[in-house]
Amino acid sequence: MSHHGPMHAQPEVGLRPDSPALPRPESGEQHRGSAWGQLPATSLRSRHSALSSTQRQTWDRLWPELGIDALAGSSRRGPVDTRAWFGRDAPLVLEIGCGSGTSTLTMAQAEPHLDVIAVEIYRRGLAQLLCAIDSESATNIRLIRGNGIDVLKDLITSNSLSGVRVFFPDPWPKARHHKRRLLQPATIALIADRLIAGGVLHAATDHPGYAEHIAAAGDAEPRLARADPRTETLPISIVRPTTKYETKAHDAGSAVSELVWRKPKSDD
Repeated sequence: MSHHGPMHAQPEVGLRPDSPALPRPESGEQHRGSAWGQLPATSLRSRHSALSSTQRQTWDRLWPELGIDALAGSSRRGPVDTRAWFGRDAPLVLEIGCGSGTSTLTMAQAEPHLDVIAVEIYRRGLAQLLCAIDSESATNIRLIRGNGIDVLKDLITSNSLSGVRVFFPDPWPKARHHKRRLLQPATIALIADRLIAGGVLHAATDHPGYAEHIAAAGDAEPRLARADPRTETLPISIVRPTTKYETKAHDAGSAVSELVWRKPKSDD
């Protein structure tokens, strides 16, 4: 975890709810109809999640303080009190699908004035990030184990996030699976509601078809406008480390698309 690739940025550069709170879906609901429209159904690929002994020890020691379980069936209810959780009042960034946390840790260390919540469904990835947090003594990262949409909907309040990061979400390349993609118009509308004025949505993908899909959905959201980091000052950095996954994509000839939107302020 201590070795990262170069930091870089490559800018290529719904429905509004009537109230700030979404209704909780009925048990067994698959398509998540809501005030934002049809949120994508949860569908996850299976992964091996066994922890090493070191990871288990770190998890047992740090998770009660740094982690929240928001998986279906957990007892967690209501928005997170981030001020109490982090012990300070700071701009807040949510990263959905942090994997093993390579980008999470590097970017959080580069921006110590920000608080970062990393969301991931897979326990092993979160355990790897916990070990890195422990090793690097990082103090501005907290973890949530759960589905990103559920976290946005149930644990994050309106107008509370300075940024949302979604790096390399599963592209679900087959046409019949496109409905499972995370970044749909309804999800982006939900993200727009959770962003503060001036807040940023930063997405990255190496799948050209998904890049077009994300771009169309983001551009159609009336509360967001394309941002050009080369000419605009943004509240969060869009400079990412190159991960091993991304290096493999480059080696395979896949270009990475960076997509950045900002929620305009009233005086913009």
